[in-house]
Amino acid sequence: MNIPAHAPLHLLHQAAAGTLATHSRQPEGFPYPSILPFAPDAQHRPTILVSRLAEHTRNLQADPRAGFLVSHAPDGDVLNGQRLTLLGAFEMVEPEPAAVRHYLRYHPDAERYLALGDFNFWMMTPERMRYIGGFGAMGWLDGNELDPLESIEYDEEEALLAFFDAHPQRPGHLKLLGVDRYGADLESGNIRRRFIFETVAKDTEFLHAAVQDCITRHKDGS
Repeated sequence: MNIPAHAPLHLLHQAAAGTLATHSRQPEGFPYPSILPFAPDAQHRPTILVSRLAEHTRNLQADPRAGFLVSHAPDGDVLNGQRLTLLGAFEMVEPEPAAVRHYLRYHPDAERYLALGDFNFWMMTPERMRYIGGFGAMGWLDGNELDPLESIEYDEEEALLAFFDAHPQRPGHLKLLGVDRYGADLESGNIRRRFIFETVAKDTEFLHAAVQDCITRHKDGS
């Protein structure tokens, strides 16, 4: 196993959609895969928004175990790109308002689905993960290896977003979607990118310094 540090975590923040495979009820026992949008929560766990009438909802209600695949191959070379398969269980959750705002920053179009009233959030707790990052960089990890640190609270994340938005050198072409201890999720022209911090930000001071560094590095439009 030769997996770069935090590579699975960063991959979950680079992909906007993933493939969910649930246990089909009809025909019984078959894997039922389909692609759908997701956003990582504060603990980097995949969170999805699904209609109560969807096949996945019915399947997960019968058996919450599932597989979730994310990949990132911007040059189209899937075999040499990054892939992460997560195995675990989904549960339906009623997130706090700040968590809903977090999700909607990643997928603003989802607001119209929430307005319909028959969509629910489901969150996956990974038990095992298989990461492939190209030739020679692959291996299995336990779910608790995704992030051993305590996650930042949503109110602290929103304070960092306000700091970014109000900064006089803020790059006008960039939107800050979310911040965690390892990096910041940026969007420019509907293209998502991950800004990886040079040092893991273990406290508020480090987080502000990391966001400031992100602004400085992008202020010229790069």
